[in-house]
Amino acid sequence: MELRATISLARLWQQQRKKKEARQRLAQIYNWFTEGLDTKDLQEAKALLAELA
Repeated sequence: MELRATISLARLWQQQRKKKEARQRLAQIYNWFTEGLDTKDLQEAKALLAELA
């Protein structure tokens, strides 16, 4: 649930040109995970992190 909310927030911040903040927040949550990296939500987060890089 927190991952999905953070993805949404990161997309909003991306639109507001706050890419650095968006990437930092999303990376913080994404890095919690060590398993299930092939799930839809984590794949979406990984793709968004790449966009924000």
